This record gives sequence, structure tokens and C-alpha cells, in this order.
Amino acid sequence: MKDLLPFFTRIPVRGDFEKVRGELWALPLVALLSSPLPTAVLYLNLPLGNVLALLALYFTIGLLHLDGLADWADGIMAKGDRERKIKAMKDLNTGIAGVFAVVMVLFLQVYSLQLVPFYALFLAEMNSKFAMLLALATKKPLGRGLGAYFMEGMNRRQLAIGTALYFLLLLPIGCIEPRSLASSLGLLAGAYVVHLSLKNFGGLNGDCIGAVAEITRAGALLGMAVVWQVI
Repeated sequence: MKDLLPFFTRIPVRGDFEKVRGELWALPLVALLSSPLPTAVLYLNLPLGNVLALLALYFTIGLLHLDGLADWADGIMAKGDRERKIKAMKDLNTGIAGVFAVVMVLFLQVYSLQLVPFYALFLAEMNSKFAMLLALATKKPLGRGLGAYFMEGMNRRQLAIGTALYFLLLLPIGCIEPRSLASSLGLLAGAYVVHLSLKNFGGLNGDCIGAVAEITRAGALLGMAVVWQVI
């Protein structure tokens, strides 16, 4: 699992690049290390705790996936054929669609965090990481980048183990507080990102995987916020 951390968090450990794609099954477990700091901030109930918790989260995981979300949104919103959309996604300059997507994802997370229990960020992170695993399991790479490299290592065994770990982490909390199962609604948002990526680009690259991670987390938090207010 430690080989995953340099690629999916900013935790200062040294990983082996050659071993990463053999440990993708452990992606749900990464949430156990990426969420403690922001969870502690929420638990302490500090002033502006929702904002501070989100800052703590991105301090831990970095901004790579948020940058991928911006690039993905620029590609999705670009007019023209598939080649033009891919070109827009790979453009180094961030367009208005990318800015809007990042702002909305951050806004949804900040707003939702003030309505959910302190452990919500752990659940959201777990769903985010599991959604990345599911996206990689499509094995429909776009280009020959890091996303394609990871997809080459994906197989049914890794998917089965990762899925089992996801439910082992989710169900105990769900038994104590059934409303927490609403976090799984984020997976629907992640699945829609995969659908749009395949429709518009014909495959998934690192930017698409980053968008899956960010939108799934925001969707998980929003789903919990809605359920917590209704029930």
C-alpha cells in the first residue's frame, strides 16, 4: 500500500513506481491515511471548521486531482469533434469551464461539511478512492499516460479485493448510523463522469480519473448532507 501514497497523497513516503499498479486494490485503504487530519479538524468543531477541514484535506492529498478536474471540464465543454475536445483537455491553460468546475466542487464540499458528522470526510474520501479504482477497471485508456499505465495493472482480482475492502470499511459505520450509507451516492456522480469521458473522449486518462475522484467526493458529501437534513 505504501507505494500508492506518493501518487495519491502528499504523505512523505517513498514508493516504488514499478509496484504501484500491483497495489491498486488498496486504494480504499488510502482514505485511512488521507482523512485523519481533516476529520480531526471537524471533530474539534473549530470556527470555520468546514473550510479548515477542506484545506487540511488538500494539504494531505495535494491538488493534482483538482487540476485534472479543471482540464477534464475544459475538454467536456469544448465544442467540436473528439479530437478538439481532447486537445482542449490537454491544453496547459485553464479555461472558464475548468475554473467553474473547480469552484463548484469546492463550494459543494465546503457547504456540505457544515451539515454532516465529523467522520463524513473519511466516508467521502473512501468513496472517492473506490471510484478511482472502478474507473481504472474500465480498462479504456486514452493515450499512453499514467492512467493507461495503471489500467494495464488492473484485473478482476484487484477489483474484487478493493470492492471487499470498500464494504468492510463502509458497513460497520453504516450499521451504527444507516444514514452514512448515503455517502455511496457519490459513486453515481463518479459513474456519470466516466460515462461523459467515454462519450466525449473515447477513453479515460489521468485528468478523467482526477475528475472522478473530485466529483465523487463532492457527491458523497452532498448526498450525506441532504439525507442528514431530511431524516
